[in-house]
Amino acid sequence: MERLIFHIDVNNAFLSWEATRQVKNGMPDLRLIPSAVGGDRDKRRGVILAKSQPAKAFGIKTGEPIGMALKKCPSLTVVRPDFLLYETCSAAFMKICRKYAPVVEKYSIDECFLDMTGTQRLYPDPVALAYTIKDEIKNTLGFTVNIGIGANKLTAKMAGDFEKPDKVHTLFPYEIQEKLWPLPVEALFMVGRATADRLKKLRLANIGEVARMDVETLCGFLGNKFGHQIHQFANGLDDSPVTSEPREAKGYSNSTTIDHDITQRDEALRVLLVLADSVSSRMRADEAKASSVSVTLRSTDFVDKSHQKKLHPPTDITGEIYRAAEELFDELWDRRTPIRLLGVAVGQISHEDDPQLSFFKDEERERARKLDRVVDDIRGKFGSGAIVRGSTCGTIHEAGKKHKAQTELERKSKYEKQHEKREEP
Repeated sequence: MERLIFHIDVNNAFLSWEATRQVKNGMPDLRLIPSAVGGDRDKRRGVILAKSQPAKAFGIKTGEPIGMALKKCPSLTVVRPDFLLYETCSAAFMKICRKYAPVVEKYSIDECFLDMTGTQRLYPDPVALAYTIKDEIKNTLGFTVNIGIGANKLTAKMAGDFEKPDKVHTLFPYEIQEKLWPLPVEALFMVGRATADRLKKLRLANIGEVARMDVETLCGFLGNKFGHQIHQFANGLDDSPVTSEPREAKGYSNSTTIDHDITQRDEALRVLLVLADSVSSRMRADEAKASSVSVTLRSTDFVDKSHQKKLHPPTDITGEIYRAAEELFDELWDRRTPIRLLGVAVGQISHEDDPQLSFFKDEERERARKLDRVVDDIRGKFGSGAIVRGSTCGTIHEAGKKHKAQTELERKSKYEKQHEKREEP
């Protein structure tokens, strides 16, 4: 049976999701004004993670410092990243996808694959079905997606990138030469900047030239495994399966594909802290603790690496999970290759305290756990933006002490300026 795969990707996810929330609250649509998702506008700290089309017109680029962006556009609206919001929106659009597909694979927080193989009798026109899914997401949730359709995961993903936003594209086997081969080599999946430069040294300017090149010569230049894979991809060949997630997870995880290449350790650690904070807060909500933590990173050449370590005693404390993640990250990253994706996962979950450990309480750990729960409580009532952790491990507890004193006063005033509860997207 011929395979039929959809790839669904949210257009400008972080900014679109924040814009959707603000529109529901009667605020201007961030997608229609110069705006960006990034760090602290007032302190001019952090970098641009996502930008609107009007901001792009001012020359604002993803990855540039906020201070530089504000010089280009003083009226730029900057909102802080909110990964809890992103998780909610991600789950919402994937829930719609699961209405139509027997198998859905979450590829990242803002994209997924649908295996529609065998559904042709139910949905005889795959393009019409793609428009149905796309329009339902837009009309129900308020943000747009691109859908690519192909005979495998590679061609579906490549098709979805042809033109954005809010589009449906196909890349079937008979369309490879017409649609795929004329594209420049850097447009091919898994070909990053460095690989593209190497291919151009072989006088290979477009994907078709890579596809027609002798595979042995290509393997000799790029290495046997990678060269063979690039040659397969250039010919539109890919046999990797679409794998659905287990319904009952045995751990907690969060990952994010960054809109720009991360090249600085401090920036990567800030992302890891947000991810560790998200994972640990979900554990605390379930009264769970983890005995292992792992970190995954994906380079700009789409090479995944991951390391794992044990945690003793089991923990749900943000600081402990973050420090372990920091250690694993330093083992993984060579400090030369730019990073595209970061993920933090915890496993070996338990729901009961070790009797021996609960008898001998560690006062410092108990203070950290209580502080975490105060943070969780405030966020649960007033949104995830009500309190922000320090950006490095060393500042977690210092920031916590400052926030604890500050938030006690704010709690007494019941956050008069933040009464509105977050709506589900």
